[in-house]
Amino acid sequence: MAQAQTIRDAHVYVELWVSLASLLRSYTAAHGLNGSRQATVELGEEKIIVRHAEKWLALDRRGAQIAWTRDNGSRGTLELTEHGRLRATSPQGSDDTERDLDMAAEAWARDLMREPQL
Repeated sequence: MAQAQTIRDAHVYVELWVSLASLLRSYTAAHGLNGSRQATVELGEEKIIVRHAEKWLALDRRGAQIAWTRDNGSRGTLELTEHGRLRATSPQGSDDTERDLDMAAEAWARDLMREPQL
């Protein structure tokens, strides 16, 4: 029974991973419409890379765990939940926050597609 649960959980996380890449594609396209800008989204089994001009976001997945890195050197870890959310956990465990996948993807896309300030 535990093995069946593990396999089912693995499938859920793969489906959520593919959904996250799709959301990133959609939101970067939407944010780029105004200025005819386009981002690229590369999807692999355990890696998503989003690039626009000099900006990029790299997501690396191991099961439900996701490590993210940005072009500016910022980084963090998240966890996919079975409910289609991303959970950020502080090292002390006292500051757990969750966001829906679509809200996280939209925020990343908005930041990546933002025009540089002159």
